[in-house]
Amino acid sequence: MNPITELVDDSFIFIVGISVILLVGITAAMIYFVFRYSEKNNPKPDQSITGSTTLEILWTVIPLLLVLAMFFYGYAGFKEMRSIPPNAMVVKVTGKMWFWHFEYENKKTSDTLLYLPADKDVRFELQSVDVNHSFYVPAFRVKEDCIPGRTNYMWFHTSQVGTYDIECAEYCGLNHSYMLGKVIVLPESEYLAWVNKVDTVKKVDSVKTDSLKTVLPKTDSLKTTLTKTDTTKAPVNRKDTTRTVKKDSVMRKENK
Repeated sequence: MNPITELVDDSFIFIVGISVILLVGITAAMIYFVFRYSEKNNPKPDQSITGSTTLEILWTVIPLLLVLAMFFYGYAGFKEMRSIPPNAMVVKVTGKMWFWHFEYENKKTSDTLLYLPADKDVRFELQSVDVNHSFYVPAFRVKEDCIPGRTNYMWFHTSQVGTYDIECAEYCGLNHSYMLGKVIVLPESEYLAWVNKVDTVKKVDSVKTDSLKTVLPKTDSLKTTLTKTDTTKAPVNRKDTTRTVKKDSVMRKENK
Protein backbone atom coordinates (compact mmCIF):
# COMPACT_ATOMS: atom_id res chain seq x y z
CA MET A 1 0.00 0.00 0.00
CA ASN A 2 1.06 3.59 -0.58
CA PRO A 3 2.95 4.74 2.58
CA ILE A 4 1.73 8.32 2.10
CA THR A 5 -1.87 7.13 2.04
CA GLU A 6 -1.41 5.20 5.29
CA LEU A 7 0.17 8.15 7.13
CA VAL A 8 -2.40 10.68 5.93
CA ASP A 9 -5.28 8.36 6.83
CA ASP A 10 -3.79 7.65 10.28
CA SER A 11 -3.36 11.34 11.08
CA PHE A 12 -6.87 12.09 9.81
CA ILE A 13 -8.40 9.33 11.97
CA PHE A 14 -6.38 10.52 14.98
CA ILE A 15 -7.56 14.14 14.63
CA VAL A 16 -11.17 13.12 14.01
CA GLY A 17 -11.06 10.75 17.01
CA ILE A 18 -9.80 13.49 19.34
CA SER A 19 -12.43 15.88 17.98
CA VAL A 20 -15.23 13.37 18.60
CA ILE A 21 -14.03 12.69 22.17
CA LEU A 22 -13.86 16.41 22.95
CA LEU A 23 -17.27 17.02 21.37
CA VAL A 24 -18.94 14.25 23.36
CA GLY A 25 -17.16 15.19 26.62
CA ILE A 26 -17.90 18.91 26.39
CA THR A 27 -21.53 18.31 25.36
CA ALA A 28 -22.06 15.87 28.25
CA ALA A 29 -20.51 18.33 30.71
CA MET A 30 -22.77 21.13 29.45
CA ILE A 31 -25.90 19.01 29.85
CA TYR A 32 -24.82 17.96 33.36
CA PHE A 33 -24.15 21.54 34.45
CA VAL A 34 -27.49 22.72 33.05
CA PHE A 35 -29.40 20.38 35.37
CA ARG A 36 -26.96 20.25 38.29
CA TYR A 37 -26.63 24.01 38.71
CA SER A 38 -30.04 25.15 37.48
CA GLU A 39 -31.91 27.80 39.40
CA LYS A 40 -34.55 25.24 40.38
CA ASN A 41 -31.99 23.00 42.10
CA ASN A 42 -29.90 25.90 43.47
CA PRO A 43 -32.13 28.84 44.35
CA LYS A 44 -29.17 30.50 46.07
CA PRO A 45 -25.91 30.76 44.02
CA ASP A 46 -22.93 28.88 45.43
CA GLN A 47 -20.20 31.34 46.45
CA SER A 48 -17.68 28.76 47.63
CA ILE A 49 -15.88 28.24 44.27
CA THR A 50 -12.82 30.50 44.17
CA GLY A 51 -10.41 28.80 41.72
CA SER A 52 -8.09 25.84 41.30
CA THR A 53 -4.44 25.82 40.31
CA THR A 54 -4.66 22.13 39.41
CA LEU A 55 -7.56 22.78 37.04
CA GLU A 56 -5.67 25.64 35.38
CA ILE A 57 -2.65 23.39 34.79
CA LEU A 58 -4.77 20.55 33.42
CA TRP A 59 -6.62 22.58 30.81
CA THR A 60 -3.32 24.08 29.68
CA VAL A 61 -1.22 20.91 29.52
CA ILE A 62 -3.82 18.57 28.01
CA PRO A 63 -4.57 20.76 24.93
CA LEU A 64 -0.81 21.31 24.49
CA LEU A 65 -0.18 17.54 24.40
CA LEU A 66 -3.03 17.01 21.95
CA VAL A 67 -1.72 19.69 19.60
CA LEU A 68 1.82 18.26 19.76
CA ALA A 69 0.46 14.79 18.96
CA MET A 70 -1.39 16.21 15.92
CA PHE A 71 1.81 17.94 14.84
CA PHE A 72 3.75 14.66 15.17
CA TYR A 73 1.34 12.80 12.89
CA GLY A 74 1.24 15.66 10.39
CA TYR A 75 5.03 15.99 10.26
CA ALA A 76 5.46 12.24 9.78
CA GLY A 77 3.24 12.40 6.69
CA PHE A 78 4.96 15.54 5.38
CA LYS A 79 8.41 13.99 5.81
CA GLU A 80 7.34 10.92 3.84
CA MET A 81 5.92 13.12 1.06
CA ARG A 82 9.23 14.97 0.66
CA SER A 83 11.44 11.84 0.82
CA ILE A 84 11.40 10.56 -2.76
CA PRO A 85 12.88 7.08 -3.38
CA PRO A 86 16.05 7.31 -5.51
CA ASN A 87 14.84 4.82 -8.14
CA ALA A 88 11.53 6.56 -8.82
CA MET A 89 10.50 7.09 -12.44
CA VAL A 90 10.04 10.73 -13.49
CA VAL A 91 6.99 12.30 -15.10
CA LYS A 92 6.83 16.01 -15.95
CA VAL A 93 3.45 17.59 -15.26
CA THR A 94 2.55 20.95 -16.82
CA GLY A 95 -0.61 22.81 -15.87
CA LYS A 96 -2.22 24.83 -18.64
CA MET A 97 -5.48 26.71 -18.94
CA TRP A 98 -7.32 24.37 -18.72
CA PHE A 99 -5.84 20.86 -18.98
CA TRP A 100 -2.93 18.73 -17.75
CA HIS A 101 0.04 17.88 -19.98
CA PHE A 102 2.30 14.93 -19.13
CA GLU A 103 5.78 14.07 -20.45
CA TYR A 104 7.37 10.68 -19.77
CA GLU A 105 11.02 9.65 -19.53
CA ASN A 106 11.23 8.70 -23.22
CA LYS A 107 9.77 12.13 -24.24
CA LYS A 108 6.36 10.69 -25.06
CA THR A 109 3.51 12.99 -24.06
CA SER A 110 -0.18 12.76 -23.23
CA ASP A 111 -2.88 15.21 -22.23
CA THR A 112 -5.50 14.75 -19.48
CA LEU A 113 -4.79 10.99 -19.15
CA LEU A 114 -1.76 10.00 -17.05
CA TYR A 115 -0.57 6.43 -17.69
CA LEU A 116 1.55 4.75 -15.00
CA PRO A 117 2.79 1.21 -14.27
CA ALA A 118 1.51 -0.60 -11.20
CA ASP A 119 3.64 -1.06 -8.07
CA LYS A 120 6.03 1.74 -8.99
CA ASP A 121 7.40 4.85 -7.25
CA VAL A 122 6.73 7.92 -9.41
CA ARG A 123 8.28 11.38 -9.02
CA PHE A 124 6.33 14.28 -10.52
CA GLU A 125 8.04 17.51 -11.59
CA LEU A 126 5.33 20.16 -11.55
CA GLN A 127 5.29 23.33 -13.67
CA SER A 128 2.82 25.85 -15.07
CA VAL A 129 2.94 27.94 -18.24
CA ASP A 130 0.32 30.55 -17.32
CA VAL A 131 -1.26 30.84 -13.84
CA ASN A 132 -1.13 28.95 -10.54
CA HIS A 133 -2.60 25.44 -10.65
CA SER A 134 -2.63 22.64 -8.07
CA PHE A 135 -2.09 19.00 -9.05
CA TYR A 136 -4.35 16.96 -6.78
CA VAL A 137 -4.84 13.17 -6.81
CA PRO A 138 -7.29 12.41 -3.98
CA ALA A 139 -6.88 8.60 -4.09
CA PHE A 140 -3.15 8.94 -3.32
CA ARG A 141 -3.60 11.78 -0.77
CA VAL A 142 -1.18 14.13 -2.54
CA LYS A 143 -1.50 17.72 -3.72
CA GLU A 144 1.12 20.24 -4.81
CA ASP A 145 0.99 23.65 -6.49
CA CYS A 146 2.14 24.28 -10.08
CA ILE A 147 3.62 27.79 -10.19
CA PRO A 148 4.94 29.65 -13.28
CA GLY A 149 8.73 29.95 -13.30
CA ARG A 150 9.21 27.35 -10.58
CA THR A 151 9.48 23.54 -10.49
CA ASN A 152 7.78 21.79 -7.58
CA TYR A 153 7.78 18.07 -6.95
CA MET A 154 5.82 15.32 -5.27
CA TRP A 155 5.60 11.54 -5.48
CA PHE A 156 3.45 8.53 -4.71
CA HIS A 157 3.52 4.75 -5.08
CA THR A 158 1.10 3.19 -7.58
CA SER A 159 -0.06 0.36 -5.38
CA GLN A 160 -2.67 -1.30 -7.59
CA VAL A 161 -4.22 -1.25 -11.05
CA GLY A 162 -7.14 1.12 -11.51
CA THR A 163 -8.36 4.53 -12.65
CA TYR A 164 -8.14 7.51 -10.31
CA ASP A 165 -9.29 11.13 -10.53
CA ILE A 166 -7.05 14.16 -11.10
CA GLU A 167 -8.28 17.60 -10.09
CA CYS A 168 -7.00 21.16 -9.95
CA ALA A 169 -7.24 22.40 -6.35
CA GLU A 170 -6.29 26.03 -7.13
CA TYR A 171 -8.80 28.40 -8.72
CA CYS A 172 -7.16 29.15 -12.08
CA GLY A 173 -9.79 30.99 -14.13
CA LEU A 174 -13.05 30.63 -15.98
CA ASN A 175 -12.87 26.88 -16.76
CA HIS A 176 -11.19 25.82 -13.52
CA SER A 177 -13.95 23.29 -12.75
CA TYR A 178 -13.33 21.54 -16.11
CA MET A 179 -9.60 21.01 -15.45
CA LEU A 180 -9.95 17.31 -14.71
CA GLY A 181 -7.98 14.22 -15.64
CA LYS A 182 -7.42 10.55 -14.88
CA VAL A 183 -4.54 8.46 -13.55
CA ILE A 184 -4.65 5.13 -15.35
CA VAL A 185 -2.50 2.55 -13.56
CA LEU A 186 -1.73 -0.43 -15.82
CA PRO A 187 0.15 -3.68 -15.37
CA GLU A 188 3.80 -3.04 -16.18
CA SER A 189 3.71 -5.01 -19.46
CA GLU A 190 0.72 -3.02 -20.72
CA TYR A 191 2.32 0.25 -19.66
CA LEU A 192 5.56 -0.55 -21.49
CA ALA A 193 3.59 -1.46 -24.61
CA TRP A 194 1.77 1.88 -24.45
CA VAL A 195 4.73 4.11 -23.64
CA ASN A 196 6.92 2.54 -26.36
CA LYS A 197 4.22 2.62 -29.01
CA VAL A 198 5.07 4.96 -31.89
CA ASP A 199 2.46 7.62 -32.54
CA THR A 200 1.85 7.04 -36.26
CA VAL A 201 -0.81 9.73 -36.52
CA LYS A 202 1.65 12.50 -35.84
CA LYS A 203 4.15 11.06 -38.33
CA VAL A 204 1.57 10.93 -41.14
CA ASP A 205 0.55 14.48 -40.45
CA SER A 206 4.17 15.65 -40.56
CA VAL A 207 4.74 13.90 -43.91
CA LYS A 208 1.70 15.60 -45.39
CA THR A 209 2.87 18.93 -44.12
CA ASP A 210 6.36 18.45 -45.56
CA SER A 211 4.97 17.42 -48.96
CA LEU A 212 2.80 20.49 -49.10
CA LYS A 213 5.78 22.66 -48.30
CA THR A 214 7.76 21.19 -51.21
CA VAL A 215 4.92 21.53 -53.75
CA LEU A 216 3.67 24.97 -52.90
CA PRO A 217 6.15 27.78 -53.59
CA LYS A 218 6.66 30.33 -50.90
CA THR A 219 5.29 33.75 -51.74
CA ASP A 220 5.92 36.87 -49.81
CA SER A 221 2.77 38.92 -49.75
CA LEU A 222 4.82 42.01 -49.03
CA LYS A 223 6.99 41.56 -52.14
CA THR A 224 4.59 42.16 -55.03
CA THR A 225 5.49 42.12 -58.75
CA LEU A 226 4.46 45.72 -59.27
CA THR A 227 7.25 48.04 -60.46
CA LYS A 228 8.15 50.84 -58.16
CA THR A 229 7.94 54.38 -59.45
CA ASP A 230 9.77 57.23 -57.83
CA THR A 231 7.39 60.12 -57.71
CA THR A 232 10.14 62.51 -56.70
CA LYS A 233 11.95 61.93 -60.00
CA ALA A 234 9.21 62.79 -62.45
CA PRO A 235 10.16 63.49 -66.13
CA VAL A 236 9.08 67.13 -65.97
CA ASN A 237 11.04 69.82 -67.93
CA ARG A 238 11.79 72.72 -65.67
CA LYS A 239 12.14 76.21 -67.12
CA ASP A 240 14.36 78.80 -65.61
CA THR A 241 12.12 81.82 -65.40
CA THR A 242 14.99 84.03 -64.35
CA ARG A 243 16.95 83.43 -67.54
CA THR A 244 13.93 84.04 -69.75
CA VAL A 245 13.21 87.43 -68.22
CA LYS A 246 16.83 88.56 -68.56
CA LYS A 247 16.96 87.55 -72.21
CA ASP A 248 13.80 89.40 -73.06
CA SER A 249 14.99 92.59 -71.35
CA VAL A 250 18.28 92.53 -73.27
CA MET A 251 16.54 92.12 -76.62
CA ARG A 252 14.31 95.09 -75.91
CA LYS A 253 17.26 97.40 -75.22
CA GLU A 254 18.95 96.41 -78.50
CA ASN A 255 15.78 97.16 -80.50
CA LYS A 256 15.64 100.66 -79.01
